[in-house]
Amino acid sequence: MDKILKIFKIPDLRKRVFFILGLLVIFRVMAAIPVPGIDSSRLAQFFAQNQLFGLISLFTGGGLETLSIIMLGVGPYITASIIMQLLTMIFPQLEEMYKHEGEAGRQKFNQYSRILTVPLALLQGFGFLTILSRQGIIGTLSLNQWLVSLIVVSAGTVFVMWLGELISEKNLGNGISLLIFAGIVASGPQAIRQLYFGYDPSQLFTYVGYIILAVIIISGVVYITEAQRQIPINYAKRVRGFKMYGGVSTYLPLRVNQAGVIPIIFALSILLFPGMIANFFVGSKIVFLSNLAEVFNRFLTNQLIYGFLYFVLVVGFTYFYTAITFDPKSISENIQKQGGYIPGIRPGPSTSQFLSHLLNRITLVGAVFLGLIAILPSIVQGFTGISAITLGGTSLLIVVSVALDVMKQVESQLSMYEY
Repeated sequence: MDKILKIFKIPDLRKRVFFILGLLVIFRVMAAIPVPGIDSSRLAQFFAQNQLFGLISLFTGGGLETLSIIMLGVGPYITASIIMQLLTMIFPQLEEMYKHEGEAGRQKFNQYSRILTVPLALLQGFGFLTILSRQGIIGTLSLNQWLVSLIVVSAGTVFVMWLGELISEKNLGNGISLLIFAGIVASGPQAIRQLYFGYDPSQLFTYVGYIILAVIIISGVVYITEAQRQIPINYAKRVRGFKMYGGVSTYLPLRVNQAGVIPIIFALSILLFPGMIANFFVGSKIVFLSNLAEVFNRFLTNQLIYGFLYFVLVVGFTYFYTAITFDPKSISENIQKQGGYIPGIRPGPSTSQFLSHLLNRITLVGAVFLGLIAILPSIVQGFTGISAITLGGTSLLIVVSVALDVMKQVESQLSMYEY
């Protein structure tokens, strides 16, 4: 509470907070403006029966469930970022730009991601609108209506991406994560209302168990997010002129979950494409394609297969994102240049190998934890049959992680102003 009061006592921070809140309000208003010609009852039924699209809607701030003008949300931008990150493993020039050219290189890399977002938004928009049109949720569209709809939803994605970057510039949290956070929080009252009206007294113990499980998940997310392994670093004494430098000990923190909620977002973005493509070809006039799409669609909607793929993707992306953001070779070289060393480990390649081995073991714990949290709601729904809590694990994971990240950035800003 004292920190919140301190924020509003500092004029610059107060302006930043109100600016971010204003952008979030604009985001929520945009999410409430629907595309014309929608059958709202069939739309609600479609999302109630399709868990994957329900999860996707979670990351659009609820804009997909209302088919708003920002129905795609930040999905295309996230997908573009994933593609660009994967391309760094194929093209050394991109890796050099991203990792070794400093801030200018990262800005150019991000610009490529923004450009790639536009064709992806058009592709995803076309896929969603086609699927929903075949489901009878949207009426038959003429060519002009198709073009207008695609331009509107693509422009909405670019607008949301711009809002996210404006929020990030204020250094009070990641803009994209905060937009997703706002969408989850905004859907909270509706989920509570559905839970209240669908309450069954015979399942009282199930609801109590879910509340206990939610508390355990929140505690686990906080613990894993804050957990870190501290690697001791010693610096040799150096004499320059009449002054002595070094001779101090510090530590290198290795976080158990280096990737945060990014693997969850990446995994859902990847899961989107096969399901969307299968739904797109279900209504094909070519019998072979239609049957193949139907089989593939049933394959993806199988809870066991879906949960397995979700878990594997989350674990894989945790390692992938950690490998991109934490380079043991660069860290070991920086430590060696500064005259530091890890006790018992030779500087140079030996230090790099030690850090890689330790990082892989630590990341395994964080990756498995994220994967279990991601599929836990499906497991709970399978045992309880309560669909209102299906999205609980993923939602809690994102909300808690984003809240912790914002708190840390607020604390750093307050510390800077105190100094």
